[in-house]
Amino acid sequence: MGTIKKVGFIGTGVMGKSMSHNLMQAGFELAVYTRTKAKAEELIEAGAVWHDTPGSLAADVDAVITMVGYPSDVQEIYFGENGILQHAEAGTYVIDMTTSKPALAQEIHNTAKTKDIFALDAPVSGGDVGAKNGKLAIMVGGDEDAFQAVLPLFEAMGENIILQGAAGSGQHTKLINQITIASNMIGVCEAISYAEHAGMDPSKVLQSITTGAAGSFSLSNLAPRMIKGDYDPGFYVKHFIKDMKLALEAAREMDMMTPGLELSLSLYERLAENGGEDLGTQALIKLFTKKA
Repeated sequence: MGTIKKVGFIGTGVMGKSMSHNLMQAGFELAVYTRTKAKAEELIEAGAVWHDTPGSLAADVDAVITMVGYPSDVQEIYFGENGILQHAEAGTYVIDMTTSKPALAQEIHNTAKTKDIFALDAPVSGGDVGAKNGKLAIMVGGDEDAFQAVLPLFEAMGENIILQGAAGSGQHTKLINQITIASNMIGVCEAISYAEHAGMDPSKVLQSITTGAAGSFSLSNLAPRMIKGDYDPGFYVKHFIKDMKLALEAAREMDMMTPGLELSLSLYERLAENGGEDLGTQALIKLFTKKA
């Protein structure tokens, strides 16, 4: 297990761009690939090297980080003809930070192992703010040795970094995270709506309730955006719907009840049907208040 100097990043969207910047600031050489090259221009101007395919990138770096949209994208990027596992050298570290299926993470890990490639699943939480500030929570699944080797990369992007267990454990942890947020977002929306209907100043109400037992990331960071009518995506509605569907699928396989998750998913699907799929998750307030 050698020292990691060159890092490839695939997927430079809202989160990926900030995470890539933080890796460069930490001193890593960066290579990038994304389907829409324009999204990587800022990083290329800052010194990142562009690659035309995931495979070309993977062959040129010590570690590859992927942060894409959907499990189908992960499947293609890792197993496709121009994919990572076809072209990465033995000894390369591959880290999927997409929120994806635990079973897919296990498949990547097992296939990588046959090629002497070290695979980790490491989804994150903290939104655009956490990505910019390098304060993401990073939930990791995989082998201890590989985790220790890539820890400097994680430390450049986050601060709550925990190896949860074997391959797939990071993805399970992220789905648990999304289940927790799903019901909480309904509560935040209902709280703001109640404040408005009661003739209260929602911002002032937040000053009282964010530091008490009701406190949460969503209440502190997303409720103020809701009140302002700022629906720019820190995290897309369409991606949250994807995550909730993954969590629901896994929960059903384990034969557990998830009424909060199911209700939240149905509300977000209604929001998406009304044209909100490319808005931030805080746009759920649109279903609750006349002002939005």
